[in-house]
Amino acid sequence: MKKVLVYFTNFTSALGGGEYTPLSFIAELQKRNCEVTLALNWRSDVPLAASTLGIDIDFSRLNVVYVKPSWRWRQKFDAFLPVFRTRRLKKLARNADVCISTANMFDFGKPAHHFIYLLRHFGDNAFNAYLLGEAPPTGAVRKLRTFLVDRLMRPLLGVPSARQMLADRRQIIYPTSNYVERVMRDFYGPFTGKVFYPPTLWEPTAPAEARNPLKIVVLGQLFPEKKPLNIVSIVRMARGLTGLDLQLALAGPLTPSPYLDKLQAAAAANPWLSLPGPQYGADKEKFLLSGTYAIHAERDEAFGISVTEYLKAGLIPIVPDDGGAAEVVAEPRLGYRTETAAAKILTRLLTDAAFRTEMAHRCADRAENFSKAAYLERQKHLLDAILATDGSLDQ
Repeated sequence: MKKVLVYFTNFTSALGGGEYTPLSFIAELQKRNCEVTLALNWRSDVPLAASTLGIDIDFSRLNVVYVKPSWRWRQKFDAFLPVFRTRRLKKLARNADVCISTANMFDFGKPAHHFIYLLRHFGDNAFNAYLLGEAPPTGAVRKLRTFLVDRLMRPLLGVPSARQMLADRRQIIYPTSNYVERVMRDFYGPFTGKVFYPPTLWEPTAPAEARNPLKIVVLGQLFPEKKPLNIVSIVRMARGLTGLDLQLALAGPLTPSPYLDKLQAAAAANPWLSLPGPQYGADKEKFLLSGTYAIHAERDEAFGISVTEYLKAGLIPIVPDDGGAAEVVAEPRLGYRTETAAAKILTRLLTDAAFRTEMAHRCADRAENFSKAAYLERQKHLLDAILATDGSLDQ
């Protein structure tokens, strides 16, 4: 019986694609009679998360531990430099045969498997600037802080940087898409890794009964980085170009924030815009099958699980022409550089029946690559390799 340590951040009410990975891995590892420990930052209702996402886990056989410090000053320092989490994970890792981080790279004190979770929180400020196409951070104070942290504090406290982790060829990194792998290699150089598309388990249980031909649906987190207000702008332009009464539904947790205030103000001012809240289970299926189109706006998306769900729901998604979402759709004619270009694509889909039919067929074909069966088969082969004695990627 192999002992496996799986690390993740925490499970909240805002469940997304990233939460699938640790839970799906745990379910598969239990099938192989592994003894699994799940390490989380914060206390979470893991059974509720698994039930909501439709993943069957035997919780009588799962050990859940928490690695974030309880003292407030330690929490603040650990958020800046994860000293306490690193120490606790290293202690847990001593008794583990296999260590897996599903929350980017984390030091277990031994070779491990690291799955990219949030690309924006993956590296340092310079990497984030590179990712966003911005100039690297400058200034004497910032340079001094970087020097103190990377050259003095990290070595002294035993917390390696992202660059140091990647340079250790014993660590195996799993980018979520070819786009993510390219960005990481371009910035940090070569590393040991293999692209692994994350879980895409949702599938409709029945065909759509009646789609609204003028409805665009969007499902995900209503955060600034997802750019839902940009999607509102795109639909507004398409309404003007076509003269059609297009409807846009932005579904996701309505977590109070200044940005949500802006979205709610936009919905109040535009009757064609609705915010139906989070959608799970039967509600999610009904929501996705109610529309004809979807729009994705995050350009630096690491993968785009919601986009795979659009494809499997029979929607035609319009996506940025770069990033993981473009890789998922794999149809350049549905990719856009600007909001104006996106509005023109939507306009063409609405007014050109032949183009709309062709895109629908192409999207249906592409959806087969992200079926539940296809993912579970990839996951099976991956975990076979991870559980192998040498952890080889070539198993």
